[in-house]
Amino acid sequence: MSVAESTRLVDLVQERIDEFLEERAPQLSAIAEEIDDFVGTSRDLLSGGKRFRALFCYWGWQAVSTPGVGFDVADETPERDLPAIVTAAAALEVFHAAALVHDDIMDNSDTRRGRPAAHKRFEALHGENGWLGNPRSFGSSAALLLGDLLLGWSDEIFDSALRSLTDPAASAAGRAEFNRMRTEVTVGQYLDIVEENAWRNHPESELLPRAHRVIVYKSAKYSVESPLAIGAALGGGTTEQTAALRAFGLPLGIAYQLRDDLLGVFGDPEVTGKPAGDDLREGKRTVLIALARTALPANSRALLDELLGDRDLDARQVEVLQSVIRDSGAIDRVERIITHNVGLARAALETAPLSASSRAQLTQLADTVSRRTA
Repeated sequence: MSVAESTRLVDLVQERIDEFLEERAPQLSAIAEEIDDFVGTSRDLLSGGKRFRALFCYWGWQAVSTPGVGFDVADETPERDLPAIVTAAAALEVFHAAALVHDDIMDNSDTRRGRPAAHKRFEALHGENGWLGNPRSFGSSAALLLGDLLLGWSDEIFDSALRSLTDPAASAAGRAEFNRMRTEVTVGQYLDIVEENAWRNHPESELLPRAHRVIVYKSAKYSVESPLAIGAALGGGTTEQTAALRAFGLPLGIAYQLRDDLLGVFGDPEVTGKPAGDDLREGKRTVLIALARTALPANSRALLDELLGDRDLDARQVEVLQSVIRDSGAIDRVERIITHNVGLARAALETAPLSASSRAQLTQLADTVSRRTA
């Protein structure tokens, strides 16, 4: 992907998010000064990040446009609908921030991108002020409300994008895709917590396909496929073009989440911004874990089941679990599945009825998201 074009898009999305927050800050401050904490936490959550969803939305739009159409980075002259696409991409990033806030509450995650998670920030605020009640309960409640606020804001921003599009049919199609994404990721999150709590109730043979189902609906569609489909819808893409983008986006989204699962167990905290083995403490019943269990002898499988999900795992216990998973061969199997899915994604682009430039850029994005270290 053109570094300059990618950087320019990310900058435009950040500018749009900042503009929105600037518009909303006085409205919130006028209600009560305490609400400034919401604004400050929102700013931190919405600054930085990899912006993959914004990029996939943009390239989904470009993919169904005339080859070569885009914006000139040199003179920064935007295409007619580019401001609407940037705004839609910003809405996806705000939606993502909301999902992260809620996800961290459910997972009891202490950190996000190397900083305290939203609920931990509010918990600390409670303690610093010496307020009554339980700091942890306050932190979770406040963060839940912040996530809800961000969800509402993402819808406001997306609506403003739809209003500025030149094609009413494209606006309606984009809204339908956005609504579908919200539903799928929400039920995907529910399936995730179901698997953490109900996995013993299902036959061993079902654990892997159930873990795969969580990947598809919690992450793969929402992280890659849906942003592409939303961008294509906003660009007036045909049924064939959208189908091609979905055929590319779903396997790449699966590869994306499988890489995330590996990083959640073996990632470098200095790079990921989360403690080593965080997914082990959270008890994530991922494809990685399902594959490990099938290959482990009974005693090692029992140890994995006993320790997985223990919030108080110390560094030594994390190392033990990492060693057990590594010895099972599950890492190599997950890497092979990642490679297979990236191959499926690449193959879907080869004869896709999409602009040549977008096929090249999406191919490069496939490498970026599947090989990342954070």
